[in-house]
Amino acid sequence: MGEIKKFKRVLVANRGEIAIRVFRACRELGIRTVAIYSEEDKNFLFRTKADEAYQIGKGKTPVGAYLSIDEIIALAKAKGVDAIHPGYGFLAENEEFAKTCADAGIEFIGATAEMMTSLGDKIQSKIVAHSVGVPTVPGVEKAIETEAEALEFANSCGYPVMLKAAAGGGGRGMRIVRSEEELLPQFRSARSEAAKAFGIDDIFIEKYLENPKHIEVQILGDKEGNIVHLYERDCSIQRRHQKVVEYAPAFSVPDEVRKQIFEASVRLAKHVGYSNAGTLEFLVDANNNAYFIEMNPRVQVEHTITEMVTGVDIVQTQILVAEGYTLDSEEIGIGSQEDVKCNGYSIQTRITTEDPMNNFLPDTGKIIVYRSGAGNGIRLDGGNAYAGAEITPYYDSLLVKAISHDRTFGRAVDKSIRVLKEIRIRGVKTNIPFLINVLNHETFREGKCYTTFIEDTPELFLLPESQDRATKILEFLGNKMVNVQKAVLDKPDFEARTLPKYDTEKKIYGSRDKFLEMGAKDFTQSLLNEKRLLITDTTMRDAQQSLMATRMRTKDLVGASDATNAFMENAFSVEAWGGATYDTAYRFLKESPWKRLKLLRQHMPNTLIQMLLRASNAVGYSNYPDNVVKKFINEASQKGVDVFRIFDSLNWVENMKMPIETALKTGKIVEGTICYTGDITDPNETKYTLDYYVKKAKELESLGVHIFTIKDMAGLVKPYAAKKLVSALKEELNIPVNLHTHDSTGNGVSTLLMASEAGLDIADCAIGSMSSMTSNPCMNSLVEALKGTERDTGLDTDELTELSQYYARIRPIYKQFESGMDAPNTEIYKYEIPGGQYSNLLAQVKEMGAADDFEEIKGLYRDANHLLGNIVKVTPSSKVVGDFAIFMFKNGLTKDNILEAGKDLSYPDSVVEYFEGMIGQPEGGFPEELQKIVLKDKKPISVRPGSLLPDEDFDYIAKGLKENFYMDNMEDPDVLSQKVLSYALYPKVYEDYCRHFEAYNDVTGLESHVYFYGLRKGEETTLRLDEGKDLIIKFIDMTEPDKDGYRLLDFEVNGSIREIKVLDKNLEVKTDGRVKADKSNPAHLGSTIPGTVGKVLVNEGDEVTVNMPLMTVEAMKMETTVVSTVNGKVDKIYVKEGEQVNQEDLLISFEIDE
Repeated sequence: MGEIKKFKRVLVANRGEIAIRVFRACRELGIRTVAIYSEEDKNFLFRTKADEAYQIGKGKTPVGAYLSIDEIIALAKAKGVDAIHPGYGFLAENEEFAKTCADAGIEFIGATAEMMTSLGDKIQSKIVAHSVGVPTVPGVEKAIETEAEALEFANSCGYPVMLKAAAGGGGRGMRIVRSEEELLPQFRSARSEAAKAFGIDDIFIEKYLENPKHIEVQILGDKEGNIVHLYERDCSIQRRHQKVVEYAPAFSVPDEVRKQIFEASVRLAKHVGYSNAGTLEFLVDANNNAYFIEMNPRVQVEHTITEMVTGVDIVQTQILVAEGYTLDSEEIGIGSQEDVKCNGYSIQTRITTEDPMNNFLPDTGKIIVYRSGAGNGIRLDGGNAYAGAEITPYYDSLLVKAISHDRTFGRAVDKSIRVLKEIRIRGVKTNIPFLINVLNHETFREGKCYTTFIEDTPELFLLPESQDRATKILEFLGNKMVNVQKAVLDKPDFEARTLPKYDTEKKIYGSRDKFLEMGAKDFTQSLLNEKRLLITDTTMRDAQQSLMATRMRTKDLVGASDATNAFMENAFSVEAWGGATYDTAYRFLKESPWKRLKLLRQHMPNTLIQMLLRASNAVGYSNYPDNVVKKFINEASQKGVDVFRIFDSLNWVENMKMPIETALKTGKIVEGTICYTGDITDPNETKYTLDYYVKKAKELESLGVHIFTIKDMAGLVKPYAAKKLVSALKEELNIPVNLHTHDSTGNGVSTLLMASEAGLDIADCAIGSMSSMTSNPCMNSLVEALKGTERDTGLDTDELTELSQYYARIRPIYKQFESGMDAPNTEIYKYEIPGGQYSNLLAQVKEMGAADDFEEIKGLYRDANHLLGNIVKVTPSSKVVGDFAIFMFKNGLTKDNILEAGKDLSYPDSVVEYFEGMIGQPEGGFPEELQKIVLKDKKPISVRPGSLLPDEDFDYIAKGLKENFYMDNMEDPDVLSQKVLSYALYPKVYEDYCRHFEAYNDVTGLESHVYFYGLRKGEETTLRLDEGKDLIIKFIDMTEPDKDGYRLLDFEVNGSIREIKVLDKNLEVKTDGRVKADKSNPAHLGSTIPGTVGKVLVNEGDEVTVNMPLMTVEAMKMETTVVSTVNGKVDKIYVKEGEQVNQEDLLISFEIDE
């Protein structure tokens, strides 16, 4: 052994993971470390791992900083550095750098400049290999200087050929060429890339082997000529010639071939007198012929797996050899080749920010979560991955290397998969799912991968979507707190949700049990023999719809469901689904109504679940094709609905026939329903008389319905009118009679009592704390009033109180959605606004900023009703009246001036559809003058709208949903069927729901006060993700907005700090600066309502004609089609889809035809 030169200081001329790897090796050897870093790396972790760190390369490019030889040498001299370790990449194989170090008296830890000259160059490597009898891939032995030379070799050798940069590695300057047409363009591209990467544009060419394995041998040599190999690695899994996964040993290569490769490697290294660590690379073809391709005179990224199977610390050995130690020294401890043993199997996976679904383009951004894997048999070599790290586009995309080791290859694979699944990285995309797919593939497990395995195996790219549920939930909360609550953190205090108590041991035999035993007809006929007044509990649907604009969440309804099932044992049914609850679940609550039905069915097994069906409108606001309505009814029946209450908003029985027939075929209970309006006790009433209702009832009975229901949505039926009506119905009908009313006037309970006196069979009412005003009459009051009489309901008042108290505890959460009616209002008899619409209409008016004008709008509601022909007002006909009233208000229209002032306006779509006959035919027909003004050139229909609509293509919808919003549960036919239906009914609403789910994941598990308000400072909430998996979320603080309007919100999630960034949309300039339409200028078309631009249907320059649709504007649930008022050409469009507009904002200007 020669002179030993112990290093005191080692500078690492590299960055990131390899720099840290060298620092650690030095620290174990007692050597002080010096780091260099660029301006772009000043905040990166690796520089803090060194004893000293200095910035270099000021004014240079990010890569150029690490290639600055003169600056690195000057720094090393100034800091008294004994040796420089180059790592890999950058200057690791640069002969000039190695020589400059030697000239400066600084040891270069690696191959000498002379060795790089003889082996580091690919062409030189091949010449040396030939000289010692090591086979190489057929190719040229010097750099190709001209395009003609490249063509000559390729034509003689045959395609495919490989172009390679003579210097460097990592796949740069490397091209596979399969035809003469590709050769010259690829040759030029490879030279350019090589010049940029290595400063040398030398290219050589060789025969390309199809599907070979890439095997490399790690060798170690000392300065006295001793050489050993550390066995081999299989590096076949590559993408664009860059290694992705490596393992050792290459067990699928025959032992005799492996032995040949070992011998060739040692022979080559000894021939050139190689010292330090190096790697010799071979290709093994399908016939197990091994060809030497090149030598890398440096440590490689995948050295880790060799360390794991041999126990040799390669980096420390590099340093010790550079200090002068021989392999057989006590410090290194490799006396001979026999001292190197290969134990077990090791796999390295490179976790990068590359996005496999975007052509592996590296992602950039801030890592907001980094949770490491660990455990037995796992080693992690990292440097760029930690929470808070900013991943820049300047350098390699490697975050961390995960290395596994076990006694068998299969178990090493399992360990690698386990650690990849443990690692959580959020904020940037990673290749982790792709790596898991590779490891799980049978070809990999069998060791049969080859160099183009990734390109040839498309199923590797079938990646599961990262749920990243915690981040998405935090972003949802952040958006709620910043943009909905307007960054005001004075959230009200809410009582903790405590579920109602009930006897869990009590055996329940409810109405559903009887129905299932007897069947629909016999069961409902048996109700005629009941003395007691039967109750339908409307709390879960109509009550919450009418009180709080249908905002009650499934979580809170399910909270009441177990107790409801027990307490309603003697009731008829619970109305819990359908009507407006369907679309608002998707629209406002971001939850599935089908999941609600499923959960309620599970929790209320003994109770009849009732739904409201808008006849041919299903649960929508317009008519649908018959196949949609039929499919919906069948799906609802199968998923838990027992009772279908079917009505038509205009009481047009023709529109109810098909839904009734379909529902009857399901075997479920069908309630035929007629909506009440007017006043049958008014001697001046000539349209909606007692005879009218009796006639309609008998018509429905003849269709085979099991129950007849009077549906009084506005609370217009007065107590004595109810007695008169029910008495007449009981005389004429042979089926049970039900009454549904609202309590807006305060007469609700009185009305039900009078109806009960007249023989009413079933009464709709709501639990106490959810009753009265715009809601239904109070169940608790009705039950007490009938207690002890022959009409005693059989319901327990204490149990009703328990349920009422539960709803009372959660109702304050929904206060922001309530109608504001806090006392009975007999004006309802005057305005005839349905209770369910009252709160929705007020919300609509508030959103428009017209809350102070609500009284005027209520008057216009009455006028609008009469202009439309004094129609029945139930969804969707009530929506027509409401939209029309708001439209009149916004455009200064009255019942007296509308025929003149409104003749050229574009009316809301719902009003146009009404006059078109698209929701049915009203009693007495349409007012013809107004119909002509609204429809303009459109022709009305007089038949059932559904009969004119073509069938919906469900397969086409299913295909589109899978393509655009794929989720694993779409493979379940039942789930897919529900999704298809939802899209068929509400395409835009359902798409918005899907996009919300993609953005924020499932938010239904949040407590309701958290869902609506977010969290106050210091407040904590628990969200269950899966069984046994909870997120404990605590809000810490929120910053003021930065110059770009972003706020930072800090949360604590399961004890770890998480930061999210939210744009404060409330900071937008309040005056939008939009041009207003000049009302006197016919070439200007302004918006008639404030809202959001939906679709723009024309382009600038398009020819237009009068009444031609131009765009849609949406506000709340009202969509207006804007039509041209002139013949001419579009001059300019002033708005874009998705933009907000105010009333009178200029939308389009025209060039008018002369």
